[in-house]
Amino acid sequence: MAIIHAIGRRKTSVARVYVDLGNGNIKVNERDFKDYFPTGPLQYIVTQAQSAVNAKEVYDITVNVDGGGIKGQAEAVRLAIARALVKVNDEHKPLLRKEGLLTRDPRMVERKKPGQRKARKRFQFSKR
Repeated sequence: MAIIHAIGRRKTSVARVYVDLGNGNIKVNERDFKDYFPTGPLQYIVTQAQSAVNAKEVYDITVNVDGGGIKGQAEAVRLAIARALVKVNDEHKPLLRKEGLLTRDPRMVERKKPGQRKARKRFQFSKR
Protein backbone atom coordinates (compact mmCIF):
# COMPACT_ATOMS: atom_id res chain seq x y z
CA MET A 1 0.00 0.00 0.00
CA ALA A 2 1.28 3.45 -0.89
CA ILE A 3 1.19 6.24 1.64
CA ILE A 4 -2.26 7.86 1.63
CA HIS A 5 -2.55 11.64 2.16
CA ALA A 6 -5.62 13.57 3.35
CA ILE A 7 -6.39 17.04 4.72
CA GLY A 8 -8.85 18.01 7.44
CA ARG A 9 -9.87 21.48 8.59
CA ARG A 10 -11.78 22.92 11.55
CA LYS A 11 -12.07 26.64 12.39
CA THR A 12 -8.55 27.87 11.57
CA SER A 13 -6.79 24.53 12.11
CA VAL A 14 -5.39 22.51 9.22
CA ALA A 15 -4.28 18.87 9.60
CA ARG A 16 -2.32 16.98 6.96
CA VAL A 17 -2.44 13.21 7.54
CA TYR A 18 -0.25 10.46 6.04
CA VAL A 19 -1.49 6.87 6.53
CA ASP A 20 0.60 3.75 5.97
CA LEU A 21 0.34 0.12 7.06
CA GLY A 22 1.77 -0.42 10.52
CA ASN A 23 0.80 -1.20 14.10
CA GLY A 24 -1.34 1.75 15.22
CA ASN A 25 1.20 4.48 16.03
CA ILE A 26 -0.08 8.06 15.73
CA LYS A 27 2.49 10.86 15.57
CA VAL A 28 1.35 14.49 15.70
CA ASN A 29 4.01 17.08 14.83
CA GLU A 30 6.77 14.52 15.51
CA ARG A 31 5.33 13.71 18.98
CA ASP A 32 3.13 10.90 20.23
CA PHE A 33 -0.52 11.96 20.01
CA LYS A 34 -1.02 11.28 23.74
CA ASP A 35 1.65 13.87 24.52
CA TYR A 36 0.28 16.39 22.02
CA PHE A 37 -3.36 15.92 23.09
CA PRO A 38 -3.01 15.34 26.86
CA THR A 39 -6.69 14.95 27.86
CA GLY A 40 -8.89 11.90 27.40
CA PRO A 41 -11.66 13.60 25.41
CA LEU A 42 -9.17 14.98 22.87
CA GLN A 43 -7.50 11.57 22.51
CA TYR A 44 -10.95 10.03 21.98
CA ILE A 45 -11.71 12.58 19.23
CA VAL A 46 -8.45 11.77 17.43
CA THR A 47 -9.03 7.99 17.49
CA GLN A 48 -12.79 8.14 16.84
CA ALA A 49 -12.59 7.46 13.09
CA GLN A 50 -10.35 4.43 13.56
CA SER A 51 -12.63 3.03 16.26
CA ALA A 52 -15.66 3.38 13.98
CA VAL A 53 -14.10 1.06 11.36
CA ASN A 54 -12.18 -1.22 13.80
CA ALA A 55 -8.78 -0.20 12.38
CA LYS A 56 -7.04 1.04 15.54
CA GLU A 57 -3.94 -1.14 15.23
CA VAL A 58 -3.72 -1.51 11.45
CA TYR A 59 -2.29 1.81 10.24
CA ASP A 60 0.56 4.09 11.26
CA ILE A 61 -0.54 7.72 11.05
CA THR A 62 1.69 10.78 10.78
CA VAL A 63 0.02 14.17 11.25
CA ASN A 64 1.18 17.73 10.65
CA VAL A 65 -1.25 20.17 12.27
CA ASP A 66 -1.11 23.92 12.73
CA GLY A 67 -3.37 26.88 13.45
CA GLY A 68 -6.21 27.35 15.88
CA GLY A 69 -6.54 25.85 19.34
CA ILE A 70 -6.11 22.35 20.65
CA LYS A 71 -9.77 21.32 20.27
CA GLY A 72 -9.99 22.59 16.69
CA GLN A 73 -6.75 20.79 15.89
CA ALA A 74 -8.09 17.52 17.32
CA GLU A 75 -11.26 17.79 15.23
CA ALA A 76 -9.23 18.64 12.11
CA VAL A 77 -7.12 15.52 12.70
CA ARG A 78 -10.28 13.42 13.12
CA LEU A 79 -11.67 14.62 9.77
CA ALA A 80 -8.35 14.04 7.99
CA ILE A 81 -8.02 10.51 9.37
CA ALA A 82 -11.60 9.70 8.34
CA ARG A 83 -10.95 10.97 4.80
CA ALA A 84 -7.74 8.94 4.60
CA LEU A 85 -9.52 5.78 5.76
CA VAL A 86 -12.07 6.24 2.96
CA LYS A 87 -9.20 6.55 0.45
CA VAL A 88 -7.71 3.32 1.80
CA ASN A 89 -10.99 1.39 1.59
CA ASP A 90 -14.28 2.65 0.11
CA GLU A 91 -16.24 0.24 2.31
CA HIS A 92 -15.44 2.46 5.32
CA LYS A 93 -17.43 5.38 3.89
CA PRO A 94 -20.97 4.37 5.02
CA LEU A 95 -19.76 3.65 8.58
CA LEU A 96 -17.92 6.95 8.87
CA ARG A 97 -20.76 8.89 7.22
CA LYS A 98 -23.26 7.40 9.70
CA GLU A 99 -21.09 8.57 12.61
CA GLY A 100 -20.87 12.05 11.05
CA LEU A 101 -17.09 11.91 10.75
CA LEU A 102 -16.88 12.86 7.06
CA THR A 103 -18.75 16.16 7.43
CA ARG A 104 -16.61 19.28 7.62
CA ASP A 105 -17.89 21.59 10.37
CA PRO A 106 -18.27 24.94 8.55
CA ARG A 107 -18.58 27.15 11.63
CA MET A 108 -15.95 29.90 11.77
CA VAL A 109 -15.45 32.94 13.97
CA GLU A 110 -17.47 35.89 12.71
CA ARG A 111 -15.37 38.92 11.87
CA LYS A 112 -15.42 42.12 13.88
CA LYS A 113 -17.29 44.93 12.13
CA PRO A 114 -16.17 48.57 12.13
CA GLY A 115 -18.13 50.83 14.48
CA GLN A 116 -18.87 47.95 16.84
CA ARG A 117 -17.14 46.59 19.92
CA LYS A 118 -17.11 42.96 18.66
CA ALA A 119 -18.74 41.01 15.81
CA ARG A 120 -22.29 41.72 17.04
CA LYS A 121 -21.89 43.70 20.27
CA ARG A 122 -22.41 47.42 19.74
CA PHE A 123 -20.92 50.34 21.60
CA GLN A 124 -23.21 51.73 24.32
CA PHE A 125 -25.89 54.03 22.88
CA SER A 126 -26.35 57.41 24.47
CA LYS A 127 -29.39 59.48 23.58
CA ARG A 128 -27.99 62.65 25.23
